[in-house]
Amino acid sequence: MSDAGRDNVTAVFGRHDEQTMRQLRDVASRAERAALMADGHLGYVMPIGGVAAYRNKASVVGVGFDIACGNAAIQTDLRVESFDRAAWETLADEIAASVSFGMGRRNLADDAPVDHPLFASDSWTAIRESAGKREADSLVRKARGQLGTVGSGNHYVDVFADETGSIWVGVHFGSRGLGHTIASGFLALSQNEKWGTRAKERETLLDLDLPLGDAYWHAMNLAGEYAYAGREWVARKVVSILGGKEIDLVHNHHNFAWREEHDGQQLIVVRKGATPAFPGQRGFVGGSMGDNSVILRGALTNTDEQRAGLYSTVHGAGRVMSRTAARGKTKGWGPKARIVSPGLISPEMMKEWMDAKGVILRGGGLDEAPQAYRRLPEVLTAQGSTVEVLHTLTPIIVVMAGADEFDPYKD
Repeated sequence: MSDAGRDNVTAVFGRHDEQTMRQLRDVASRAERAALMADGHLGYVMPIGGVAAYRNKASVVGVGFDIACGNAAIQTDLRVESFDRAAWETLADEIAASVSFGMGRRNLADDAPVDHPLFASDSWTAIRESAGKREADSLVRKARGQLGTVGSGNHYVDVFADETGSIWVGVHFGSRGLGHTIASGFLALSQNEKWGTRAKERETLLDLDLPLGDAYWHAMNLAGEYAYAGREWVARKVVSILGGKEIDLVHNHHNFAWREEHDGQQLIVVRKGATPAFPGQRGFVGGSMGDNSVILRGALTNTDEQRAGLYSTVHGAGRVMSRTAARGKTKGWGPKARIVSPGLISPEMMKEWMDAKGVILRGGGLDEAPQAYRRLPEVLTAQGSTVEVLHTLTPIIVVMAGADEFDPYKD
């Protein structure tokens, strides 16, 4: 915890434990500026909810293994009064059957976007030169098959009603196996190991003027295109299942790095579980499975507080207990998994919460129960006047991977 680390922390929203703050100060000691959002908590090397700005460098573990994880929300032309409970139950079943959730799943839909233009991008060259042709070709095949799959963990497909009764579809996931493989590969190369070697999760700052940094930058941005394409395909698939038309789209990454100007300086800004929120920029921020979500925007006032926070905001409500603490310790996974030590949340507790909210849940495990998270309104209040809520989205349907699903690509 150097003095430089303390000096470079320009904004902290909300209250955080000392471990998280120590991690933030450590990151700040190597960055030009750093900030922490109100949903922050301990992560790998860099805290979730953390933002760090560098001079022409990108942090591989800062961006993380789920490169370009983010949220997309589509407002439809549908109205909540057009559906009854039975209709919503049927639609929940159809969404769960039509969208692929879980470990390394392939998108088997007839209209899966396997021929998306991103597969012809010149950025694949960076991966071929870094990983080798065989590894790169294998990754292309995996990426084609997984485009439009959601994964597990805290990734979801939701159907909401806003304060006017308008129906929205929201999704949360990232670049799946593509992003995980890119992050793992460049982490290994940065430690002078071969692509595919399991390397230690430690800070790696890549100079973007050097070949390795330039290759990572191109590969990271390719993963960003991939995540955008996947989220939009899934969200539009669900809109079609509902029988609606798209009116509006709000879309953003929250695990990524951007070239930005701050106070006249050209910087690389890494956001790990933080949403870009420049004045007027909109974002979709989800709560837990049993809470409201929001469409927000960066405040138009452009205050010192916004600048200190590097024009960033929360990406969700933020965890208050680990997955293990919530669900308990388990042995094995899938149908053979068994609980060897109970967690703080029981199935009855989760069901009681969801029933009280009237949410139709398909999938979801105890580690994603609402009790494992902060409340989003409190988190947003801690962000002060840096953001403005445009719409409050009340969940009707929540679809996630089942509790028995294992997924190595979750964030």
